[in-house]
Amino acid sequence: MKRSMNSALAALAITVSLAAPAPAHDAERESVTPKFAQAIGNIPGKIMRVVEVDYAPGAASVAHTHAPSAFVYAYVLSGEVESKVNDGDIRRYKAGDSWFEVPGAIHAVSRNASETAPAKLLAVFVVDSSETKLTTSVK
Repeated sequence: MKRSMNSALAALAITVSLAAPAPAHDAERESVTPKFAQAIGNIPGKIMRVVEVDYAPGAASVAHTHAPSAFVYAYVLSGEVESKVNDGDIRRYKAGDSWFEVPGAIHAVSRNASETAPAKLLAVFVVDSSETKLTTSVK
């Protein structure tokens, strides 16, 4: 058990050390930083990927969808975020609030609700291991 735990921690350390900030859509809109990637041992072919999304005051993502197999759980770490998924209403989420997106969902709105304060959210993806592109703009 100790050896497998050490191996898992080593893999996590390598993954996190290689993770550098990367823009999801447009670097001037938000910044996305990979935080964690780990195969899900009891679900063959699936991986959990976690990213942190930082929104500057007034910043917004372009409309997008996620990898075809992606189930996404979003959790607001700080500030307030407005989100609209599929044909739902635009909803405002405060720090501590969360929502989810099912595979194939269209994320029409994702933005900082404030023009003066930053906002940050954590997005947890459960996705097919073969899918490395997590976000695609909707035109």
